[in-house]
Amino acid sequence: MHGPFQRDAAGILQTKLARGQISRRQFTTGMMMLLGTSALGLGTGPARAQSGQLVFVNWGGDAGPAYDAAYGQAFQEATGITVRQDGSGPTEGAIAAQAETGRPSWDLVDVDPFSAEALGKRGLMTPIDYDVVDRDKMRPGFGWEYSASSYFYSYIIAYDARRFGDNPPTSMADFFDVEKYPGRRAMYQWGVGMWEAALLADGVPRDQLYPLDLDRAHAKIEAFKEHVIGFWGGGADSQSLLMNGDASMALIWSTRAKLIEEDSEGEIGFIWNEGLIAPGAMGIVANNPGGADAAMEFIASAQDPEKQLVMFRMLGQGPANPAADALLPAEEARFNPVDPENFALQIPLDMAWYEEHYGAALDTYLGIISA
Repeated sequence: MHGPFQRDAAGILQTKLARGQISRRQFTTGMMMLLGTSALGLGTGPARAQSGQLVFVNWGGDAGPAYDAAYGQAFQEATGITVRQDGSGPTEGAIAAQAETGRPSWDLVDVDPFSAEALGKRGLMTPIDYDVVDRDKMRPGFGWEYSASSYFYSYIIAYDARRFGDNPPTSMADFFDVEKYPGRRAMYQWGVGMWEAALLADGVPRDQLYPLDLDRAHAKIEAFKEHVIGFWGGGADSQSLLMNGDASMALIWSTRAKLIEEDSEGEIGFIWNEGLIAPGAMGIVANNPGGADAAMEFIASAQDPEKQLVMFRMLGQGPANPAADALLPAEEARFNPVDPENFALQIPLDMAWYEEHYGAALDTYLGIISA
């Protein structure tokens, strides 16, 4: 589900470079990728693991430079192992195709936890060794058998403060209430978080969301879709629908919150209440060529809170290690989806539910929004 989310990282980094919020040196790594330069172990095409290196497969664009700046270069200095960034996209099907050969060319993948669990049960992912990867450096409940949490983002309400500044929305019920809060809405094309939002708006208590009542959620969405101006597939689209005044509210990725507030000079606001928290994770392909031990060491090294703050500042991703929270000043912490104050207002997505139900749920959802 987070292929579109990760691809959105490219746009975020481009914007931050233009604003001077990241250094030219950090961005240069990305330019080398685009130009096909092999320096720093980066390349534009699919990477093949070799002796003394690991291949980390992400979703392309500028995600590779961010991972290299945050984790790859430090790991190479510490171990001598080069981490090559491959942006070809680790979809569940692509990971399965790699692992099923018995001789994969990939080592590490940026993976949805529910996909990692499904693949792991088929013998296609390596179990996380929690003697190497430290559970104490994870938020409780966010370590899985076949993947380790590495970042967080949320689906949250952003709203037009020019219209609702004196009476901002406070809940998903407000998002679905076009009488109290007139105007069109924008929602996510790929379903994630939208079922939960609909059920919360329909009165389901937050601690009783799962298992999701899909019939009830889809009925709520179908009745509401006439008020939706657009079902966005990327963060830039969600941002433009609000900036252009097409939508008075949108459910957006939290990684866009800071950008949209800055771009609008405060005319677009956002709230954390009843946001839906989504975890990203790192996993290891079964029989990876660089060896499970080296890959496990890389995941462990990426638990360092200072390194995770690099990802937060470059891409807006909330750190997986709770020790990072105290390192952020208040002006930055308010954009962190897993800052304790923000986390307490939200509901984590249930990865076990998504593992079992996402495919069929998405098919029905797409049928409703496209009709």
